[in-house]
Amino acid sequence: MEMGLLTAFWAISFSLVLTPGADWAYAISAGLRDRAIMPAVSGMLLGYLAITLVVAAGVGALVAGVPAVLTVLTVLGAGYLLWLGVGVLAHPPVPVAGEDQAARSWTGWIVRGFAVSGINPKALLLFLALLPQFTSRDGSWTIPSQIAALGAVHMLNCALIYSLVGTGSSMVLRTRPRVARLVSQFSGAAMIAIALFLLAEQLVIIR
Repeated sequence: MEMGLLTAFWAISFSLVLTPGADWAYAISAGLRDRAIMPAVSGMLLGYLAITLVVAAGVGALVAGVPAVLTVLTVLGAGYLLWLGVGVLAHPPVPVAGEDQAARSWTGWIVRGFAVSGINPKALLLFLALLPQFTSRDGSWTIPSQIAALGAVHMLNCALIYSLVGTGSSMVLRTRPRVARLVSQFSGAAMIAIALFLLAEQLVIIR
């Protein structure tokens, strides 16, 4: 691949990952549970891996060309995010001494993380619009291989930033239970707001 294109994509990807959103909210929630950061971030990375493979295989272009499929994806993704946000808002996770709950529910954190990033039509559309712009038909790699490499770069950025966000929330908020509860509730509210925004967009499109 051309290093210039790869570097330019890395810079854009890094700036996008630094923008707080549902991924940040989930990472913060995971940071308040013992040993939940790794499975939570791993789940989100698996979600982005799935989207990368879909786009690289060309299926993404087909999905993007069928509005009904995108509508279904949006409703499913928004519905899950709404459910997750309501759960966090109603029962905000707070650090508890000796708690080892996350160690017993790695699968749950991974699955929820996958859903937060993988069942996200915005991420799919972003990848569809962004990744092909940084490929070159004159390169020695095939276009799918280049897209896969770009997706890997994005996942590395996600792994770094979301791990830092989760670790930071764990270090800063673990000794401040009241603040931790407020931050957790804010994270839940952010998930709900994003879900409602996605649903509102679909209502506008349908009308």
